[in-house]
Amino acid sequence: MLETRLPDMHRIVGSHDVVMITLDALRFDAAQRCFERGELPVLAPHLPADGWELRHTPGSFTYAAHSAFFAGFLPTPARPGPHPRLFALEFEGSETIVPETFVFSGRADIVGGFRDQGYRSICIGGVGFFNRRNALGSQLPGLFEESHWQPELGVTAIDSTARQVALACERLQAAGDQRCFLFINVSAIHQPNRHYLPDCDADGLDSHCAALRYVDGEFAALFAALRARGPAFVIICSDHGTAYGEDGFHGHRLAHETVMNVPYAHFVLSP
Repeated sequence: MLETRLPDMHRIVGSHDVVMITLDALRFDAAQRCFERGELPVLAPHLPADGWELRHTPGSFTYAAHSAFFAGFLPTPARPGPHPRLFALEFEGSETIVPETFVFSGRADIVGGFRDQGYRSICIGGVGFFNRRNALGSQLPGLFEESHWQPELGVTAIDSTARQVALACERLQAAGDQRCFLFINVSAIHQPNRHYLPDCDADGLDSHCAALRYVDGEFAALFAALRARGPAFVIICSDHGTAYGEDGFHGHRLAHETVMNVPYAHFVLSP
């Protein structure tokens, strides 16, 4: 039997801003460790009492995962399914569309679907697949009406999340009364992340967690800006994890549990 614990997305789309935040490369075990240690004061109040939901990513690296996300296939709960989806595109025979699912008609991506519903689509890029420096780096941000990337938003900038949040707040204000579909690809947790831990000379799980603590602190301003506009439905998750030598694996684009297990949450921010 199909499990349904979805909000009715027909009540959300059109009345709420919709925000999708991908914490690029964040591992589930790192996210949960930070939660259990009380190190996420901004995010924790919006998570379930036991922390992040464990899910499986549809892709083991950024491009693959986001291609699935923008087609309506978010990370899947790590338990037997099938599991209903928040958003979907018209697809004959889908077993994961339920009455609560918002189905976008005549579109190949949900970004265009939100535009059809009157939303302004905004992309705040982070890692290289959003940098618009070449054809591949233009594919995903090209789905949006406006997209933004500069090196100061990328993986090597120690204050990247602060800059991404400031830009997002600026673009939300510029949108006025128009509802927004805001997407942010947070780059800070992706390698290199050693600069978030003093005297650290190599990336590892500890610096990975330190990066998440930094990111959490910067979200306060974003959440305040969203509340000031009215209700917002927020989806926050990782696109994939990364390995730091477990079972001999390093990095991602591989099917190891450190890569495929990702944290997920969705919640409503009310004024």
